[in-house]
Amino acid sequence: MDGEKPSRQSQRQGFRQFLGDRSGASAIEFALLAIPTILTLLAILEVGLVYFATFNLENATAQGARLVRTGQAQNQSFDAGKFKTEVCKHIVPPLKCAELRLDVRHYTSFGGAGSNLTNPLDGNGNLKSNFSYDPGAGGDVVVVRAFYEWPLIAKLPKEISLGNMQNGDRLLVATSAFRNEPFQQQQKP
Repeated sequence: MDGEKPSRQSQRQGFRQFLGDRSGASAIEFALLAIPTILTLLAILEVGLVYFATFNLENATAQGARLVRTGQAQNQSFDAGKFKTEVCKHIVPPLKCAELRLDVRHYTSFGGAGSNLTNPLDGNGNLKSNFSYDPGAGGDVVVVRAFYEWPLIAKLPKEISLGNMQNGDRLLVATSAFRNEPFQQQQKP
């Protein structure tokens, strides 16, 4: 009896029984739906974090730009390090001051500013580490840019990723362009 093959009728009956069995259906349905649902929730969380970090960076940049626009940075002889320290007073976690890069340049006109902005990424798609700090004088057009490399949690294919850098991370950029107030630069004793 052990070596006998099951009859066609018993095979059909076993197959019908298998199709009619619903004891594991809920577990299978959960497994099929849980993965896309969890991935969607993680994507929503990541988009929210990126927007929060971007708004945080924009606020800090605006606060730092105000110091340049009003002449406080020039009259207090800020260098790039001191200016970064002042901007960092306005960023909150999860941003880290050590990762922040600032570029401050002055121009004679707004048209000149738009055509002469440098690319913050090098030839390999990595964020540069050396930028300019030149806040100009009263009446000059100034562009203050802040850059922050945001590490994304999910490294997805480029077609659906938030990443805009070669390594898959997101480059956050905040820019403030303005004309300095006509302040008088204080003479140093």
